[in-house]
Amino acid sequence: MNNQQSQQRFISWVIVGLMDFVTVIGFDDIIYNFQNQGLVAVFTWVVMTVLYVIPYNLIVAHMGSQFEDRGGGITSWMRAVNGDKVGYFAAWFYWITGLPYVVDVANSVVISLGWIITGNGDIQSHLGNAWFGILTAVIFVGFIWFQHLFKNRSLEILSTIGGGAMFLMTILFVVMTFAGLTSGKPIATHPFNLHAFLPKHFDFRFLATFGLFVFAMNGSEIAAPYTKDMKHPSRDFPKALKMIAIMTMFLTLFGTFSLGVYFNAHHLPNDLKMNGSYYAFQAIGRQYGMGNVLMYIFAAVQGIYMLAQLAVILDASTRIFLGDVAKQYMPKQLTKLTSDGLPINGYWLTTAICGIIMALAGMLPQINDIFNWLLNLNGIVSPASTLFLFWAYIMVRKHNEQYHGGDYVYLKHRWAGLTVGWWMFGITALLAVLGFFPVDAVFGTGKWTMEMILNIGVTAGMIVLGFLMPWVAKRQAAARGGIAFGKGTWYTLTGVMLVVLIGLTSWGLVESLLPASMGLLRWLVVLAVDAVIFVVVWGMTKDGRTQVSSYQD
Repeated sequence: MNNQQSQQRFISWVIVGLMDFVTVIGFDDIIYNFQNQGLVAVFTWVVMTVLYVIPYNLIVAHMGSQFEDRGGGITSWMRAVNGDKVGYFAAWFYWITGLPYVVDVANSVVISLGWIITGNGDIQSHLGNAWFGILTAVIFVGFIWFQHLFKNRSLEILSTIGGGAMFLMTILFVVMTFAGLTSGKPIATHPFNLHAFLPKHFDFRFLATFGLFVFAMNGSEIAAPYTKDMKHPSRDFPKALKMIAIMTMFLTLFGTFSLGVYFNAHHLPNDLKMNGSYYAFQAIGRQYGMGNVLMYIFAAVQGIYMLAQLAVILDASTRIFLGDVAKQYMPKQLTKLTSDGLPINGYWLTTAICGIIMALAGMLPQINDIFNWLLNLNGIVSPASTLFLFWAYIMVRKHNEQYHGGDYVYLKHRWAGLTVGWWMFGITALLAVLGFFPVDAVFGTGKWTMEMILNIGVTAGMIVLGFLMPWVAKRQAAARGGIAFGKGTWYTLTGVMLVVLIGLTSWGLVESLLPASMGLLRWLVVLAVDAVIFVVVWGMTKDGRTQVSSYQD
């Protein structure tokens, strides 16, 4: 055993931190929230860092240290505290809610290639919606089907290059900004004082943008499956999480400040979320007489960074979904592995779902609208999937006497741990629901209505699919020959799908039925959905297992 351990190659905590960093934060995340809030985003980043990012990462560190020998991340944690069925739902929702981001990342790769080839961000006139969708599909399908070629060593190299280069580019941008300020370079935003960084009002739209901050900051738990590849996971994994927290704070605070120097925060380009990063490096390069050199360098770094994200997300999410989930809740086809251990039908499912999401996005008028909608959809589903993490932490702290392993403990007092756990769960649920309301479209317009319908429809589809899987598996187990459905059922399902497609083509009729003003109805929707979330979580876990002895791998 000692010989085997000495021959095993371990991943250092620095490498795990960089692998995780590419999935947590990037320069684009600063751009997205800068367009939503302007300079006020600095205030929000500070608040979110103190009240969300730090406890979030330390909760992940606590859970990773507690369950250092579990290979499924959130799936393992939920199985440990609530049993196999809840572990399955955690695995499913965590996996499927990452797919919109997979499509979004693939979009970003196409955009970076567009800047490298054409030198500008006018991708609409060069491609149009159809070719944009086709190229995006080629990229994410290629990575889905070839990710098994990216063994751990390749992932480490790609993530180290991508994450390290992106961090260095951000540092370069910040340093050059402050150097320009000291030499008297002009500031685009006026006034540029303390008052400009403080929110003027806390209205509904302002609060609806917070879901994208959560999306920008969460994801550190995706590194949990790699704890088994670390030499001292319970000691080193928290180090990786603390490194990520520090890098995130630097990136967000100084990055947003620097953007206010080069962009007028009161009059921002409409396509800032899609092209803002390139505009930023283009502006700073021209200010220093370098032309578009920095823009081209950033475009190359962005492409590598996004490819690293695709590789890590697809690899880690597959580990979480299939590495530690109870097979009795999954249709037997999805548990099939090739001789190389490749979950081939799982990749077919991933391809189909990503294709549907991309097709639905194509119903929006412009590429910029497609990019913004996919991004904002992540501000809903990504925080929602994170609720499983906080629930698992709450259960562990609730039963402190049973879960006392691990070298790292976040908040030694049980009551403090429970208080922070419930705070993180509650605020995340609220911000996820607020994210349903579009922030990049004017209320009452057709685009706003379409985005609202897509937000509700795609999210509902993810939930329905999650509950269908155990039902299909149960029918397979009970049916002779393992066939879940006969021809009649398939004909019925096909008919329903046709009706849905026809309904989508006539979505404009729905717009005429909406009231002219929603008023307090928005908040009633928020409260109603939060109540549903609470009931669902309670119903799923009230009969769950809480004894350590009942957990089985």
